[in-house]
Amino acid sequence: MGKPKLKEHLINREWCKGCGICVHFCPKNVLELDENDKAVAVIPEECICCRLCELRCPDLAIEVITEPSEVSEPSEVSEYSEV
Repeated sequence: MGKPKLKEHLINREWCKGCGICVHFCPKNVLELDENDKAVAVIPEECICCRLCELRCPDLAIEVITEPSEVSEPSEVSEYSEV
């Protein structure tokens, strides 16, 4: 399975209170607060999809949307071993 690829940062500007937690935790400095103290992705191409911004946001204002990955179908198991 490959690394997830960013599709978009979905930032709910009505929910964002501009605390800057997402900006602080982003390891790639993708996010900044704009002139209205709302989170914005300034260099989304640098995002590594770690989701720290999404997980740390106290207002649940950020969602990291990734491209669907190509996952092969699991093979069928014919026998089970007893534990």
